[in-house]
Amino acid sequence: MSYIKGKFTKILYQNEDTNYMVALFRVRETDDEEVRGFVNKTISTNGIILDPRLNYTYTLMGNYVKHPKYDYQYSFTSYERQIPTTTSDIVDFLASPFVEGCGDIIAKKIVDKFGADALVKIREDVNNLLEIKGMTMIKAMKIYKSVVNFEQNDKIIAKLKEIGFSLEDASKIISKHNMDIEDIINGNLYILKDIFEFKKLDDIYKNYYDPYSPLRCKECILESMLELSFNEGSTYYSKEDIYKALSVFYNLNLENSIYEQYLDELKQESEIIIINDKYYLNKYYNEEKDVAHMLYKIAMTPSKKVPNLDGKIAMIENELGFKYNDEQKKAITMALNNNVAIISGGPGTGKTTIINAIVQLYISEYKLNSIDILENICLLAPTGRASKRLAVSTNLPASTIHRKLKWHKDSDSFEYDINNKLTAKLVIVDETSMIDISLMYNLLCALNENVKLILVGDIYQLPSVGPGLVLQDLINSDLFSYTPLNIIYRQSDNSYIPFLAKDIKMHNLDDEYLYKRDDYNFIVAKEEDIMEKIIASVKYALAKGINENRMQILAPVYKGQNGIYNLNVNLQKIYNPEDPNKAEIKYGDKIYRENDKVLQLVNDSDNQVFNGDIGKILSIGKNKLGKTEIRIDFDGNIVFYEKKDLKSITHAYAITIHKSQGSEFEHVLMPVCKSYYIMLYNKLLYTGVSRAKKSLTIIGDPSAFIQGIENNYASERRTSLISHLMYEFNA
Repeated sequence: MSYIKGKFTKILYQNEDTNYMVALFRVRETDDEEVRGFVNKTISTNGIILDPRLNYTYTLMGNYVKHPKYDYQYSFTSYERQIPTTTSDIVDFLASPFVEGCGDIIAKKIVDKFGADALVKIREDVNNLLEIKGMTMIKAMKIYKSVVNFEQNDKIIAKLKEIGFSLEDASKIISKHNMDIEDIINGNLYILKDIFEFKKLDDIYKNYYDPYSPLRCKECILESMLELSFNEGSTYYSKEDIYKALSVFYNLNLENSIYEQYLDELKQESEIIIINDKYYLNKYYNEEKDVAHMLYKIAMTPSKKVPNLDGKIAMIENELGFKYNDEQKKAITMALNNNVAIISGGPGTGKTTIINAIVQLYISEYKLNSIDILENICLLAPTGRASKRLAVSTNLPASTIHRKLKWHKDSDSFEYDINNKLTAKLVIVDETSMIDISLMYNLLCALNENVKLILVGDIYQLPSVGPGLVLQDLINSDLFSYTPLNIIYRQSDNSYIPFLAKDIKMHNLDDEYLYKRDDYNFIVAKEEDIMEKIIASVKYALAKGINENRMQILAPVYKGQNGIYNLNVNLQKIYNPEDPNKAEIKYGDKIYRENDKVLQLVNDSDNQVFNGDIGKILSIGKNKLGKTEIRIDFDGNIVFYEKKDLKSITHAYAITIHKSQGSEFEHVLMPVCKSYYIMLYNKLLYTGVSRAKKSLTIIGDPSAFIQGIENNYASERRTSLISHLMYEFNA
């Protein structure tokens, strides 16, 4: 085997999946007799190389061979990348993903200051970087460490690639887990669960290491428990449930004795808790236990009662020209005179009106000025749209829980926590049915014991996506003040939406659901005709001035003829058709266009945009660095996306009923057909119907609608919050 030393001048072919490439290479030095005649000349090379860079100095190890199709080429099997020496190479190197804390602008400043000696200056003393204007010690240390570790990282990258990671993956691993590299390379890939999805890590692991190793088996047990939690919403499981999931999800069929041994080891390692044949992930057991303890502390803290509430409520009624019914008065009174109070009701029962009264009475009773209000009153909801609705209805600031607690995406932690409490004395949480046990735990950690906590929601809606049944468990414990709201207020004599929602939850639907009303219409259609009827309805609405911002199509599934994916393809053609004056970009099988309505799919605390937020694409173009940039407006919050970030959004002309939770739309159009049967059940239809504010149009099969209403599909969640509450209150 010989070597050649020089620089790549042009990449002729590159396979991004395998990192195989064919490139032209200018030879500066070699020990290969057949190549000596090409010193200071260009030859063709081929081989596998990570992140090949033009004009960087490389040493390639291989042989000069005749290719059957492309004549002579230098085929290399290994390589070494040399530290760059020219100023332009150094700028490129410093701005690359492998130098943390730097970037194009800082890289140029460093080279402008130190010239071709920049890397030498960095390596010899980190303090040299502090001569750069705007440099901080934290950034300097990151740059210094990256440069010093460059040669070592190159070898690590090669090893990680051999294991099965991409170059981009390797860059993330080195950046975040540099201290764990030895353990990772030796096989503990599951350390990387904070960066990559478990399935990806597991696929790489079983292809490179022993698929039945104790490490993998135990990690798969834990992940099976986690998947059960999110599939079923439970916080504990039976041993048999976990074993079945382990087999289905990860194809691990363990001998019973080995399985029991691993469970025992996980218990000893404090990863799981086993109590009376109930198997808990440590996290969920402790969260339920701590939620119960914190709620007990809040409930038992002495608090001041508001005197003469009946008279004060009457004063508000006079001011508003509005009379509260007995249910509503009870809800207001119980909320102001108890430390923990729960209010639950469906659409049209006056939850918003009650929240308003509670806030106004609290402000009046404690004589709060505008600054006091901000410090003492905290209005929260799980979603951005729900919090905006709360803010509009109260004329006070409201926030998502994640935003208020200042969630940090990278560490999945909150700035406000057990050691850094909020100052609020009155906390009202709307849409509480959406809150899982983990979010409730983090919220309570951030509250003082002398707080007044009011939880508002609708127990008949879909439960939280994450594990737990918090609102229902708190009500069923019978330990807290609870006011159910049942009386519905008509918007007009011929209004129907809230009554339909109530009939659905009571399984008490009569033929009136087929009658047309001021706010409701059921358009009967065969499954193959639903799309055509939807398009016709959308065009009719547009003719009446109801655009995509006021109309929302809701469906239960993504796939199929009438699924979300196909709906969005067809709706985009109506709402935002192809136009030479509108820029567009393709990502996967989707085309995003300027003016498209889009849905955020993940929480992004850095940009203050959260799962379920709906926005509009303002522009698609190139930024100053030449990269594709997509600007999206989320109700005044402008967020910038690169092409790779488009995995975080999808079209929102049609969205799932699950994603609509916590939102309210002026006009809702909801298709229903038998091919949705897996996802047609009572709580789902109730949630979809109750999203409509001004009008609801259902299109489809009446028998499928009835079948869904009668289906209580949602499996019973197994939780232990009630038992923990009983222990706290009866200890």
